[in-house]
Amino acid sequence: MTALDTNVVLDLLDGDERFAGSVLRVLDALGEALSIAPIVYAELCARPAWEAKDVRPFLDGAAITVDWVLGEAVWESAGVAFAAYARRRAKHGDEPRRLIADFAIGAHAERAGSLVTRDAAFYRRAFPKLKVVEP
Repeated sequence: MTALDTNVVLDLLDGDERFAGSVLRVLDALGEALSIAPIVYAELCARPAWEAKDVRPFLDGAAITVDWVLGEAVWESAGVAFAAYARRRAKHGDEPRRLIADFAIGAHAERAGSLVTRDAAFYRRAFPKLKVVEP
């Protein structure tokens, strides 16, 4: 199973050849089932210039499932990774601000097995054991 970050799903939605083409090539090469975390679904529903009712048909057409049941281990992993980030940020202050949603996406991807994202550096640092694929 391969998890997708919101940014790569938006690349597919926007259809910009520079980004959508590279995402499609990576997904084809991986050849795995595709999944998103519920928070990614929520972020897609909040996308400006698109209505929430458009999300499900797009995901179904792209064969992307929503992993609605994450379970305690995923939420705990997200919290632990967020706490480590908060400590680093407090100590060094040089990391950009992040939301807990980013950590939920990473924790979901850990369980899925890999993550396709354009934010690879962040996810590699926050989840060092996660297989991160950058289009």
